[in-house]
Amino acid sequence: MLTSSLFAILPDYVVTPDSMTIHPTGGDLVLSCPNYANESLPGCVVRIDTAGNVRKWFDTPCHPETGVARNMGIEFGPDGTLYLCDNQGWSGTPEFAFKGRMLAVYADDDGTILDEHTVARDMQHPNGVRVRGNYMYVTQSVMTKVHDPSGLMASAVYRFALDDRDIHVTNTLDDPNIIATFLTHHPITQYGADGIAFGPDGALYVGNFGDGTVYRITFDADGNATSNEPWASNPDQLASTDGMIFDAHGNLYIADFSVNAIGKIAPDKTVTRIAQSPDTDGLHGELNQPGEVIVWDGRIIASCFNLVTGPDKVNTGHTLPATLAQLPLA
Repeated sequence: MLTSSLFAILPDYVVTPDSMTIHPTGGDLVLSCPNYANESLPGCVVRIDTAGNVRKWFDTPCHPETGVARNMGIEFGPDGTLYLCDNQGWSGTPEFAFKGRMLAVYADDDGTILDEHTVARDMQHPNGVRVRGNYMYVTQSVMTKVHDPSGLMASAVYRFALDDRDIHVTNTLDDPNIIATFLTHHPITQYGADGIAFGPDGALYVGNFGDGTVYRITFDADGNATSNEPWASNPDQLASTDGMIFDAHGNLYIADFSVNAIGKIAPDKTVTRIAQSPDTDGLHGELNQPGEVIVWDGRIIASCFNLVTGPDKVNTGHTLPATLAQLPLA
């Protein structure tokens, strides 16, 4: 297996790094920081250059009712607008339940916010987002209003138009914005649709986190989903499916959050664990509960979420400073 190394130690205003994307003009790595580990800190977005220099881009605009923002998944639209999954409910704070948003922010290079608005609201657990054409595709990992006869947790992928405004999300299966649904079978980790990425074939690939299974969603010429089928899994090599990204050769890299690892799925659907760390503080570049991976500047960058503990998690507690790790492309 590969050995990860340290890419960046993050400033003290970042305690929970999460999703990443690439700035469409500057080429910087853009990192979303919900900062769940210290709720006195605002959610923010930072920019990082290839040498690992970090600067805060902006604090995420707060929800008008809760007074906070907790941005996880991020992705740019074609005009440079940044779409953010404001996952208010992740922390379990009762007054934040069902207050999640899909937020649109347009900021200049210095971080001045020139426009911001809500695309969709009242979501329980918006997590990952990808943009294709005039639409965004959003994973919602937990849907407790859905009571499947099996007793298993339901989750879903939603599609919103980029120009939608203030869409009310019902968090039930009759929501017209849902294009795919999932059930999670893992006996401990009832946490579903999470990592999301478009493949080179135009299909949408979604990780069912608890089951460690990647699904493939196909579309017709009008953009309607035509199938949603399990595509790849191997529990010996991939335990969980957090943030994911394809490289130029069709390999899918996945943050295996639960076991401090990175997985790779080749185009032939072979699943391989390419790197793994024990419980760690990450200060020497170890994988400290990777929440997302991205291919950038000829390497893999992993954000180290380093917060969740439990019987199926390698991580045993939160440590500071927060870090980003790096790996060569496998």
